Amino acid sequence: MPISPQEILETIRMIRMEHLDIRTVTMGISLLDVKGDSLEILAENIYKKIVEKAGNLREVVEEISNKYDIPIANTRITVTPIALIARAKEDDDLFLLAEAMDKAGEEIKIDYLGGFGALVHKACTACDIALINSIPRALARLERVCSSVNVASTKSGINMEAVLLMAEKIKETAELSADRDSVACAKLVVYCNAPEDNPFMAGGFHGVGEGETAINIAISGPGTVRAALKRLPNANLAEITEEIKRTAFKITRVGELVGREISAKLGVPFGIVDLSLAPTPEEGDSIADILQAMGLEECGAPGSLAAIALLTDAVKKGGVFASSSVGGMSGTFIPVTEDAGMARAVARGSLSIEKLQAMTAVCSVGLDMVAIPGDTPVETIAGIIADEMAIGMMNNKTVGVRIIPAIGKKAGEWVEFGGLLGRAPVLSVSPFRSEGFVRRKGRIQAPLISFTN
Repeated sequence: MPISPQEILETIRMIRMEHLDIRTVTMGISLLDVKGDSLEILAENIYKKIVEKAGNLREVVEEISNKYDIPIANTRITVTPIALIARAKEDDDLFLLAEAMDKAGEEIKIDYLGGFGALVHKACTACDIALINSIPRALARLERVCSSVNVASTKSGINMEAVLLMAEKIKETAELSADRDSVACAKLVVYCNAPEDNPFMAGGFHGVGEGETAINIAISGPGTVRAALKRLPNANLAEITEEIKRTAFKITRVGELVGREISAKLGVPFGIVDLSLAPTPEEGDSIADILQAMGLEECGAPGSLAAIALLTDAVKKGGVFASSSVGGMSGTFIPVTEDAGMARAVARGSLSIEKLQAMTAVCSVGLDMVAIPGDTPVETIAGIIADEMAIGMMNNKTVGVRIIPAIGKKAGEWVEFGGLLGRAPVLSVSPFRSEGFVRRKGRIQAPLISFTN
């Protein structure tokens, strides 16, 4: 379908006045064929393949961005989860492999690289343990590398031993970057039902079901949706829904156009467009502000779950018809530090961890960029992760936990990360302990809904 002059003018307005951008262009690269008789050789071969496949990615992204005058915030790479190719022993340090990824990213001027992770939703191998134990050092010392670990799925249940291990590694990662408000934790996600084609960080990786390479696009546009709703102050809910659908369609068309141009220029297959509304710390580019435009006094007020369910569903319905291939998360992100409206709601007391977790049952992508007191016990962190994994498992949806125990900070104090990572108050957590539950060995079994064959 050709793009009309009116659509072009609307897109120009959305870019210049309403914060519309392409959040990221992400190239997925399979490392399944990369081998090495030692970690040193494997690291070198990982570096070589990333540079070979993505050497001109930044150049092409900038060329297409300039051609259409569309801002592209980040250029990223995802790779096969490193635990699948490392063939390591449990006590091996895999920092060398993360360092090779980071070195490749620096060489080709990439913002972030995802895939220093593992898939342990049923059980852990020795290599998985080695990888997970290497995460804190890698994230604290390297600028670009991101990690994700899938500890649960609807088909497999929740690996509670992996949940506890990840809580320990989150706390360790926080301590290693305590001088920077524990910001290294912002590059670590714990997943249930992780998607294999996710272009967003920190949870992106190139799944084993993917091809050799792919170009995946993540759009953004909370400011555009908010502006559209502000033009309809007296609309009923059906009219609001239709306006969100129309706006999502336009935003997705932009992502599809940019993605296919970059794909063709690189000679790399086009993968997916992720429809997720991803906020930024800029005022007006906020999911919380959209909920207020619908009539809520503040995000977190009664009715917030219903409003964000409406928003998420309308975005999906509008976007899915604008792209030939939708994937990734494709929902509504509610990261606290990355959304100025969410941070404001926390400061005003309308948002708690419990309210945020409830909201994740109807949107993506989980408990995201939430700062908690640095002295929070590991078992409490594990309990928070387990609760979120249960939401994903029982609802057959992707959820993640990106939580930041801010060492030295107490509830109500602020963390300051800067850039797209933003700032927010530290949320309080329940004082009641979870140790007796989370330290039991084993796995929470898959729910009845998993038996769909």
